[in-house]
Amino acid sequence: MKLSSYEDLRSKLLSHEVTCEEVVRFYLKRIDDYRDDNIYITVFYEHALERARSLDQKLKAGSHLGKLFGMPMAIKDNIALKGERLTCASKILENYESVFDATSVIRLEEEDAIFLGKTNMDEFAMGSSNENSAYGNVPNPFDKKRVPGGSSGGSAAAVANDLAMVALGSDTGGSVRQPAGFCNIVGLKPTYGRISRYGLVAFASSFDQIGVLSRNCDDAALVLGVMAGKDGRDATSSCHVVPEYYSEMANVSVEGLKIGVPKEYFPESLNPDVASIVKGKLFELRDQGAELVEITLPDSKYAIAAYYILVTAEASSNLARFDGARYGYRSQNAGDLAGMYVNSRTEGFGREVKRRIMLGTYVLSAGYYDTYYKKAQQVRRVFQERYREALEKVDVIAGPTSPFPPFGIGDKTGDPLEMYLADVFTVPASIVGMPAISVPLGFDSSSLPVGMHLICNFFEEGKLLGIARRMQPSL
Repeated sequence: MKLSSYEDLRSKLLSHEVTCEEVVRFYLKRIDDYRDDNIYITVFYEHALERARSLDQKLKAGSHLGKLFGMPMAIKDNIALKGERLTCASKILENYESVFDATSVIRLEEEDAIFLGKTNMDEFAMGSSNENSAYGNVPNPFDKKRVPGGSSGGSAAAVANDLAMVALGSDTGGSVRQPAGFCNIVGLKPTYGRISRYGLVAFASSFDQIGVLSRNCDDAALVLGVMAGKDGRDATSSCHVVPEYYSEMANVSVEGLKIGVPKEYFPESLNPDVASIVKGKLFELRDQGAELVEITLPDSKYAIAAYYILVTAEASSNLARFDGARYGYRSQNAGDLAGMYVNSRTEGFGREVKRRIMLGTYVLSAGYYDTYYKKAQQVRRVFQERYREALEKVDVIAGPTSPFPPFGIGDKTGDPLEMYLADVFTVPASIVGMPAISVPLGFDSSSLPVGMHLICNFFEEGKLLGIARRMQPSL
């Protein structure tokens, strides 16, 4: 079943060429075919088919159909769906079942989407390669010896392998965009607060944002429009008006577009193929009427350092709730309460999660709070000022999604700092909270995907999607 977009699927459903049940059976069969790749942690075989049949009846009865009628979707396993496991790819939540739905899930179901299952991820969304999952690695769709990126690697691989039409991920420092770049798909992180975080398991609360992974910008715009908007259950969600993203995309023209190109995004260490492909696309846009404006973001070198101080501090606080006392894994090797806490967390958390909890606890400690955490917050404010100033002069800031193509499984696990640098170009947008997207550009000399990263000003998702839409090659 070859489907280019949701529009294509919807027309086939409404003309009765296929049924929702047939579509779901097709995707479930493909999921089974890729079982060895660990892309899904949980598959909703019965629930998805039951939902599909009810939607077929809805169409037959002539009832009103939602904007996402019959769209087969996947969900990263840190987003709550009532009655289903919510593991965060961690042993500590291995058998935990959610008792409520995330706001994003509720809104998507109200528009008749179908959820196929929960996708694999780096444990508690901490990682850039999907190698930190308690359920094993997920291979890259284009080379199974390489990583798909992280932490939303399972969601990206699901879309790239056609195991879901669209997938939800979460993005804290690039966890939607970087795997999208590694898997040759679109990955959108909206403005912080654009989508409610209610039902998203917290990693770093002032950074986390649910994002969309899809094969094209149209599908991303459609899903974003359904999920976006104020939610009374999330005080950080924005009341900023939700526009008609399709109309905004249509109004974007390459002619006269000012594209900011920071010299800091093209260092000498940048992979030559990545640099050549990204610059080639920029020159192509210039030939079509866009203006390339060289800008400078001199504080970019501090992005990774500030980011990992702030997110580990927030992770240390957020993950304190997983103690074996209330829910999740509880160690049997403890003789007292303190021993239960220590052993449950020691046995339940993976290595990378423990590393970040310890780093976060350290930077929040009385002797180092001002030296590290307070200073990182000051750097964050400087970043916000720099990016606001830059985007007053240009429409969009462009550069590579990652400094290198997908790397080999195991290549960077022994060097955490080298792993963290995989997000060096995506982290700044997360620090400032601006919307950003990775759009596929094609393949390098080794047939590995290369992505372009774009940043727009706050709540300019429609403009961002419109620019990305004109960059993306036909799939």
